[in-house]
Amino acid sequence: MYTLMSCHRQIIKKTGLLCLSFQSHHYSHSSPQIEAAAAEICNILKHNNWQFLFESSHFPRDLNPDLVHSVLQRSHFSLNPRRLLDFFNWSSHHLGTAQSLHSYSILALILCSSNLYAPAITLLTKLAEAQVPVSDILDSILKLCNESERFRSRGIVFELLIDVYRKKGMWNESVAVFLGIKGSGFRISLLCCNSLLKDLLRCGRTELFWKVYGGMLEMGISLDIYTYVSVITAHCKVGNAREAKRVLKEMEENGCDPNVIAYNIVIKGLCRSGAIDDALQLKMAMIEKGLAPDQYTFSIFIDWFCQHKRASEAKLILHEMYETGLNPDHIAYSAVINGFMKEGAVDEAFQIKDVMVSRGIKLNLLNYNAIIHGLCNKGNMERAESLVFEMIKLGTNPEIQTYNYLIYGHSRERDMEKVSEILAWMNERNLAPSIYTFNAIIDELCHTGNLEQAHLLLRNLTERGVTPNIVSYTTIIKGYMKEGKYEDGMRILDDMWEKGIVPDVFCYNSIIIGLSKSKRMSEAQTCLIAMRKKGVIPNAYTFGAFISGYMEIGEMEIAKKYFVEMLDQGIIPDLHNYTALIDGLCRNGDIVHAFSIFNIMLERRLLPDTHIYSVLIMGLSKNGKLVEAMRIFSSFCDTGSVPDIYVYTSLISGFCKQGDMSKAFSLFNEMSQKGITPNIVTYNALMAGLLRSGDIERAKELFAGLSDKGLIPNKVTYATMIDGYCKSADLDEAFRLFKEMQLKAVPADGFVYNALLNGCCKNGDTQKALSLFNEIKERGIASVLTFNTMIDGYCKSGVLAKALELIGDMIDKKIMPNNVTFTIIISHYSKMGEMEKAEKLLSEMQKRNIVPTNLTYTSLLHGYSKVGDISKMLAVFEDLVAKGVEPDEVVYKLMFDAFYEGGNLDKALKDWNELLGNGVLKGKVSEILIGAWSGYEDMSTVLALLAKMSEQGYKPSVTTCSIFAYGLQRVGYKEELRNIIDAMVSYGWVPPSMSLVDLVNQCQREDIQSDHPLQGAPGVALLHKASDAAVLSILALSIHHFSSRGPDERNCGQRNSSVTGNRELEHVLNDKHMHFTNVDVQDVKATVNSPFEFRSGQSVSCVNWDLIRVDQG
Repeated sequence: MYTLMSCHRQIIKKTGLLCLSFQSHHYSHSSPQIEAAAAEICNILKHNNWQFLFESSHFPRDLNPDLVHSVLQRSHFSLNPRRLLDFFNWSSHHLGTAQSLHSYSILALILCSSNLYAPAITLLTKLAEAQVPVSDILDSILKLCNESERFRSRGIVFELLIDVYRKKGMWNESVAVFLGIKGSGFRISLLCCNSLLKDLLRCGRTELFWKVYGGMLEMGISLDIYTYVSVITAHCKVGNAREAKRVLKEMEENGCDPNVIAYNIVIKGLCRSGAIDDALQLKMAMIEKGLAPDQYTFSIFIDWFCQHKRASEAKLILHEMYETGLNPDHIAYSAVINGFMKEGAVDEAFQIKDVMVSRGIKLNLLNYNAIIHGLCNKGNMERAESLVFEMIKLGTNPEIQTYNYLIYGHSRERDMEKVSEILAWMNERNLAPSIYTFNAIIDELCHTGNLEQAHLLLRNLTERGVTPNIVSYTTIIKGYMKEGKYEDGMRILDDMWEKGIVPDVFCYNSIIIGLSKSKRMSEAQTCLIAMRKKGVIPNAYTFGAFISGYMEIGEMEIAKKYFVEMLDQGIIPDLHNYTALIDGLCRNGDIVHAFSIFNIMLERRLLPDTHIYSVLIMGLSKNGKLVEAMRIFSSFCDTGSVPDIYVYTSLISGFCKQGDMSKAFSLFNEMSQKGITPNIVTYNALMAGLLRSGDIERAKELFAGLSDKGLIPNKVTYATMIDGYCKSADLDEAFRLFKEMQLKAVPADGFVYNALLNGCCKNGDTQKALSLFNEIKERGIASVLTFNTMIDGYCKSGVLAKALELIGDMIDKKIMPNNVTFTIIISHYSKMGEMEKAEKLLSEMQKRNIVPTNLTYTSLLHGYSKVGDISKMLAVFEDLVAKGVEPDEVVYKLMFDAFYEGGNLDKALKDWNELLGNGVLKGKVSEILIGAWSGYEDMSTVLALLAKMSEQGYKPSVTTCSIFAYGLQRVGYKEELRNIIDAMVSYGWVPPSMSLVDLVNQCQREDIQSDHPLQGAPGVALLHKASDAAVLSILALSIHHFSSRGPDERNCGQRNSSVTGNRELEHVLNDKHMHFTNVDVQDVKATVNSPFEFRSGQSVSCVNWDLIRVDQG
């Protein structure tokens, strides 16, 4: 038995767990024996010398947990609780084993009954430290309470247990206690609940917070102002300021008047969510209720306005503080000064400084540093230095950071002599440059591309007695990665290990981010493996780099894998990670996985709900998935949340891009009705949409009304309007706005200049275009688009020599010509019939590894067609296919013409079949050409062609044959159709069992059942790729090209119009099965040479094949 007892003691000691003890050998089988011994011990405990009496007796040998429990149970109302506690501690020392859980519970209840809370907490703390399951503790205490009426009034024990767990940060356990007594008849005090709620919020355990709050409501616990403040804070923490505002209103309705703290929390939440107008209204509401905003209230607004570059409004808040009798502190003044400096309003910042002085407030180091920092950022170094001298004169001593700002500014100006001078000033004032001082120099050297100097300074730091830190190395690594010198960056990492400096995650991230941006993902993975081997744990930025990198190269599956891995490792994705992944998935059309990620984020509450919804809505809108975006938008609104300005603006922008201006303005009106003030970005989207849809007058109205709404046009506003005016050929108004931009100091970027340049070129004003072009070059903002626009302008003016000179100028300025550059000139040479020069340019283009496009080849094909060189056309076409360029409809049309223009039908068929044999023409593209033959008037010729095709082993599909049959029937060849079908059956193209009706019906059935309205028509191969407009062009070609020619016309190769052909074309277009939607007439203007009308009523007149081209710009 002794061995068994020793074994039990060892087990208990190792596990540290409390458990019910085994019975001692004296009392293990006889409850009456335990009761008798307990009665004897209770009598001894009545004596003051009980401890001496015990130690003189046999009890120390016979003591066991059951006996101790029996003593506590028998004597808890007859003995002094402190005497019982002393006995419990004495027996614990002598037992050598754990007391029973029930002994702890009963003693804790005894102590609480006597208001001895401190020792009760000690007992409960031992239970918590021993990790006894909460459910066991609750069961034990509740059982004792139910057995004894005197214990039922002592619910305080549960509060003590909650506090024990709370102070130890054991949040799950503390909440389990609170929820565990629900329905037991015990109530937790409001004070205990509020403390628990406050701590759960502080530690970010919002899911537990809401469980406790819900439990309070179920238990009918009355809420006070502290509870409401916690609930308001919880809503604001997850970005749900609207709900926080609702709770504020609920407080008043329930008779609990909100205090300034409650208002401040909601105001701050509204500001964070961007609802500044609501926040300002709430401030007015609290004033109306007799609550005066305090210093913190005003500081919230000042901070928000300054952070959002609205320092002038922050200045108004300062004045309001003066009027209410509050004196802004140094922090408020520094915030406004910083705000003005960030906006570049130096004079305004100095005015705030003067106001401080006039109000008797002496500028402190914080204020001076704010101004000096701003001046250094602006490059106003002379004024910054004079301010340093001023502060010294007025008794404020600069600190190292003050001089760091000066060093930072001079480093950026590349004035290293001045940097040395500042270091000397520091030396004079006994301020030793810190590593942060040198890091500022290194940072600016790297930023300006002086990496070698930065590296040299890093190596020389140890000679100055300064040890480089991780920031020093990370800065240089970032510099190398930015310059694309990846190997140098990785060498720095190796140097760090050699010098005993352990690179952190930021060092590795600098390399991984750099490699990912340059799409070198395999090397980035190698770096990730290396950092993990070194024990460096990746963070959200590490995973974010991989997610963005793989999305950039189209590897969405791998990007998703990294996102899931990040979640599995407990790394909470930031807003950037989530946004990047959702945007990438939407961009790639992977809506299913976008919703999957959205649901994961929503379920796990990894970001505020507002952000989770907003990102998906904006991602869908940005990528044209507006049906899905509106569905999520409706769900979001159904939750009671109010979308912010960014959500509304993204939806409005999406509808504007799709040309649905009525829906865009409907959303615009809705947001205004909900009190969400549209910003300049919203108006920019609407103006761009109106201009795109040709409603320039309404765009003008919106632009003119901006100032009335307190909105200042930005460079995007001006760029949008200028581009619209240029495209509508209103250059006078475009240049008027351009001048207005300059007067208002709104910087014009390359987009604005290119829009004006394009407008001048299209207007034929080469002189003005050239003047503007030279200005763009002088400003250093010329791009390949700038040069292409000017080259196109010269070509249209017939000055090709100047256009060619510009290519050389581009190369001199290290702006590399692209395929558009060469295609513009090739196209113009081709139009002029100068094909040798066009070929020479094509050769030059290919030497530079610039891949020609369909448009390049189309220009050449047009040119050779014009000069009648069919063999060259075939050579160009073969080169196009060999280069892996997918021919478009226009290319096939040109080649189709080339095969038959010569008038030798047999030779054309031979050439065409040779291309088939070489694999140049494949599958459905060949079927397009076969389908087009249904326009022949002479069916004997068609039968002869089909016979030759059969002899050469070509077997069109049943679908092609059904198209063929349907086409013949539609254009009126009903009598000849039987012979054609019989031939198809004899060649094995159509099953003998298939009748003429079956064949025609198949075409119609496929047409009707298809997702696309034109499935089954000639041109079926392009339906999955092309727009309705492109399909119309092919269909128009198929019928018109042949039915509009007689035999003589085919032989001489002349193009002509035929009334019959156009009637047939119109007949097909008006067919009940041919429903065209979203067709832009401008995209179909290259079909036939005679007018015809769509059912929609849109008219296309004098359309010409030569008009098929893509805008060169």
